[in-house]
Amino acid sequence: MAESEKLMTVNVVTPDGLIYSHKSSIVVMRAIDGERAVMYNHTPFLTPLVIGDVRVKRGKQLNNRVDHIAVNGGYIDFSNNVATIIADSAERARNIDLSRAEAAKKRAEQHLKEAKASHNESSYERASVALKRAVNRINVHQSTQQK
Repeated sequence: MAESEKLMTVNVVTPDGLIYSHKSSIVVMRAIDGERAVMYNHTPFLTPLVIGDVRVKRGKQLNNRVDHIAVNGGYIDFSNNVATIIADSAERARNIDLSRAEAAKKRAEQHLKEAKASHNESSYERASVALKRAVNRINVHQSTQQK
C-alpha cells in the first residue's frame, strides 16, 4: 500500500483576517536573508520576510498545483507542520487587479521622481516601497498567466 503524502498547513494572515489556508507539500518565500523553502517536518523557525512572491505547492492530490501570493513583508512562523505567514498585506494572484497594480506602479514612479527632485528622503523611501509592492503584485499576477 502506498504511503500517504505528508502535507503541512499554510496560513496567510493579514490585519483583514485569514486570506489563505491550505495543505501543502512545500512553501517557498523570500526571507530577509534569501529564499527559503519549507517542507513537512522542517525544523521550527521564525523569520522576517521581504516583499515577494510566496509559492505554495499543493500536493499530488491537486496535481501539484502552485498557488502564488503577493506578500508585502511580514514574518513566517513554522512549527508543528504549520507555516503561518503574518503580513501587513497579502493578495492571492487570482485576486490581483492588474490595472490597479499598474496604476499604483505609475503613481509610485511619479512620487519617486518628485521626491528625488525635491531631495525628500522620507518621501523617496515611501515611494520606493510603494513601487516594490506594485511591481511585486504585477509579477505575481503575471507568473500565473504564463502557464
